[in-house]
Amino acid sequence: EVQLVESGGGLVQAGGSLRLSCAASGFTSEDYAIHWFRQAPGKEREGVSCITVRDGSTYYSDSVKGRFSISKDNAKNTVYLQMNSLKPEDTAVYYCTADRSCEPFPKYWGQGTQVTVSS
Repeated sequence: EVQLVESGGGLVQAGGSLRLSCAASGFTSEDYAIHWFRQAPGKEREGVSCITVRDGSTYYSDSVKGRFSISKDNAKNTVYLQMNSLKPEDTAVYYCTADRSCEPFPKYWGQGTQVTVSS
């Protein structure tokens, strides 16, 4: 059974930083990708960043390029999303997802974690 466990959300002031973690279990190989999405009220769901576990290829949405950084620790089966220079518009529920690749509708989802950025 695939399971994704998130941590690291919270409240931060504009310009601050947070690091989200996604611990993955239940995969039988490294042939999968971890893809962070976010959902804010009144906005469409947005893919934020993705990383392929086997080779570490990374992808970022235009809205977070230069501010967010995704990384992985294979020994811990954990993916991190370092979020710097946070803006109020980054406020959303952030979801860790997994699938074979960086899909728009991933197969597996975590529970979500709230990120709130105050002005």
